[in-house]
Amino acid sequence: MGTDAPSAPERRSALRRGAAVLVLLLLAALVPLLGPDLALYESGEATPPGIGMVTALRMVMFAALCVLAGQAADGWLTRRVPGAPEPRPVNWSVMAAFVGAVAAVGLALIVANGNIPPDSLAELRPGRLWQTTDGRLALLEVNAFIAAGYCAQSRRPGSAFLPLVVLAAAEALRAHPNIGPEEDPLIGSALTFVHLTSAALWAGGLLHVLRTLRLWRARPAPSAALLGLYARVAAVLFAAITASGICSTLRKLPLDSLLTTAYGRVLFAKLLLVVVIAGLAVTARARLGRGGAVAAAVPARAEVVVLGLAVAVSALLTAVPAPIWWDRPLWG
Repeated sequence: MGTDAPSAPERRSALRRGAAVLVLLLLAALVPLLGPDLALYESGEATPPGIGMVTALRMVMFAALCVLAGQAADGWLTRRVPGAPEPRPVNWSVMAAFVGAVAAVGLALIVANGNIPPDSLAELRPGRLWQTTDGRLALLEVNAFIAAGYCAQSRRPGSAFLPLVVLAAAEALRAHPNIGPEEDPLIGSALTFVHLTSAALWAGGLLHVLRTLRLWRARPAPSAALLGLYARVAAVLFAAITASGICSTLRKLPLDSLLTTAYGRVLFAKLLLVVVIAGLAVTARARLGRGGAVAAAVPARAEVVVLGLAVAVSALLTAVPAPIWWDRPLWG
C-alpha cells in the first residue's frame, strides 16, 4: 500500500516553509549584490576589491557554521527534555561542512592573491598561504570545517564542537591581527569569539529546534519543553551577544561615524535586525507560556528568517572598510 497523500494543512505548511526559504535566499542574495554600493554611497571610502564576492563567500561560511553549531547542540538539548521522542531531523552536518569548506577555500585563495580575487587560474598561488598569518588562519578554517563534518558523522557527534571552537577562534584572530594601531588586539579577538560563537549557537540552535518540533508536532509536552529550554539558553546567548557587540563597537567605531561610514551603516542595519529578532523572541516566549509550542512556532519561524538575514549583513560587515584603520586589508 502506498503512503497517504499529504493533507491540505500539510500542503499549506510546506508551501509556507518553501516561500519563507525562497524569500530568505532572495534577500540574502541582495546583500552582496547591492549592500556594498549602499553602504559605501557618498562615504568617501574606497571600494575594497572584490567586496561582493568576499561578502557572498563569508555569508555562506557563516551560514554553514550556524548549521553545524545547531546540529552539534542537538544532543545537549534533547537529553534534557523529559520523555523526548525518538525522531530527529536529517543531519545536515556533512553538507554544511562541505559548503563551508568550499567557501573557506575561496576566501583562502583570495588571501593568497594579496586579498584580491584572482582573475584567472594562473593567478592562484595557494603556496603563499603558509607565508602569512592570514593565510595560515584561512587554512585552519578550511580544515576546521572538514574536521567538523567528520566529527558530526562519528559515534560522538558532540565532538564537532571542538573544530567549531577552533574555527571561531581563527575567525576572531583574523578580525583582529596583531598589527596596526589597535590596542590590545587579543581583547578584540576575545570579544569577537564570544560574539560569533553565541550568534552561531543562537541561529543554528533555533533552526534545529524548529526542525525537531516539526517532527514532534504530535507530542505537545516534549515540544513545549524543548522550545522552553532553548528559550532559556537563547536568553543567555543574547546577553553575551549584546555585551560583546557593544564592547566591540565602542572599541572600533567612533559614535559620530555611525551613519557616515560604510562600517557604521552596516552595523546600524544589523542593530535594527537584532531589535526585530529580540522582539520576535519575546513574542515566541510569551506565546509559549499561553498556547504551547504550536503558538510559539510562528514567531520563532519568523525569528529564524530574520536571523538568516542578520547573518548575511554580518558577512557584509566583515568586508566593508573598518572606520579606524582606513588602509587595513580586506581579509584582516
